[in-house]
Amino acid sequence: MASRIDPDELVLSDKLIYLNRVSKVMKGGKRLSFSALVVTGDGNGHVGIGQGKAKEVPVAINKAGADAKKNLVRVPLSRSTIPHEITVKLGAARVLLRPAAPGTGIIAGSSIRMVMEAAGIKDVLTKSLGSSNKVNMAKATILALRRLRDPKEALAKRKPKPVSETGEVASRG
Repeated sequence: MASRIDPDELVLSDKLIYLNRVSKVMKGGKRLSFSALVVTGDGNGHVGIGQGKAKEVPVAINKAGADAKKNLVRVPLSRSTIPHEITVKLGAARVLLRPAAPGTGIIAGSSIRMVMEAAGIKDVLTKSLGSSNKVNMAKATILALRRLRDPKEALAKRKPKPVSETGEVASRG
């Protein structure tokens, strides 16, 4: 498991993805409260999302921002894109992320685009499948970014092929 990222060491910018007004019917009438979803990132491979709920909008946004700073993840970048293709399912939301050639831009919708921008990914192809719920799509995107592997680290973890006494790489079979 990766070590926790200290938000104090990074220059983070918060962005509101979604604000929801929730009403609860009580005996005396309706009680209003607000739910906020915020993405924070440094534009250089660190990104996090957080949710906050409160009776006032600014308090909900502040809580969400604090939660996002607690849930930062490091994204392995390959130049201006992601190292490999990945599909992640979270609830009914499925998110597909594909690396793209330089100059392509961020081909994404709503909350996926905001997460990609906050992470500092410049070129990526994405597709939202299943649910269009902004909260679940953002969470699925973060999960996909968390599951990305750096190609150099992946190669280092693999077992080297056995080498015979003559110096040839033995075939496995």
